[in-house]
Amino acid sequence: MKITILCSSLTHPVNNYLEKWMLKNEPEHSIDLIRSKNDLTNGHLLFLISTNELIGAKDRDRYSKTLVIHASDLPLGRGWSPHIWQLLEGATQITVSLREAKDNVDSGDIWKKLIVEIPTGFLWDEINHVIFKAELELMDFAVQQFIDVIPQPQITDITPTYFRRRTPDDSKIYPELSIQDQFDLIRVCDPNRFPAYFDLHGERYIIRLEKMK
Repeated sequence: MKITILCSSLTHPVNNYLEKWMLKNEPEHSIDLIRSKNDLTNGHLLFLISTNELIGAKDRDRYSKTLVIHASDLPLGRGWSPHIWQLLEGATQITVSLREAKDNVDSGDIWKKLIVEIPTGFLWDEINHVIFKAELELMDFAVQQFIDVIPQPQITDITPTYFRRRTPDDSKIYPELSIQDQFDLIRVCDPNRFPAYFDLHGERYIIRLEKMK
C-alpha cells in the first residue's frame, strides 16, 4: 500500500510517534512523511496529522482515501485543539475519532473511535503520549481495514459544537489567582511551543511544570 502522512510542523511532538509507526510499517508499505500539500503525490491512503493547510478535493482525489484523526467525539468538538479545550472544561476522557476528510470542517464519515483516559494529574507530555498512542492505533486500523471498513455518517440529531483556534492569550496565567484554580491550564500548555506564562513587575515569565521524580 502507498501511504502519505502530511504533518505540517517539524517540531510537533507527534513526529517521533509517526517516525516509529513508519519504521514498523515500512517493510510492508511505501510510506512518505511530508510537510506541505505541495509535496503530495498519489496513493492509497493520505493521513492528515496535525495539518495546518486546507486540503481540497483536487488534492484528496489523488488518493483512494484521505483520513483525519481528531481528538473529540464528533460531531461534538469540531475545530481547533479539541482535547485541550475539553481538558480545560474538566474532561477526564477523550474520544479520538478517525474520519474521512471533507471540505466542511470535521464533517467527514467516521471510520472508528477510541476513548482514552486522561487522569487529572497528567501533564502535557503524558497527555500527548496517550493521545498519540490512540492516533497510531487508528492509523493501524485504517491500514488493516482499508478494504473492509464501512464508514458511518456522523450523527445528525446532535447539534455540532465548535472550538476556536487557540492564541497565546489562552496560555496566560494570572498571579492573583491560585495554582489550583489554574492547574488545568498550566498542565496542558506545551512549554516548548505554547508555554504558560504570566506578567509581573513589568516582566513576562514562562512556566515549566514538571513532576518531582
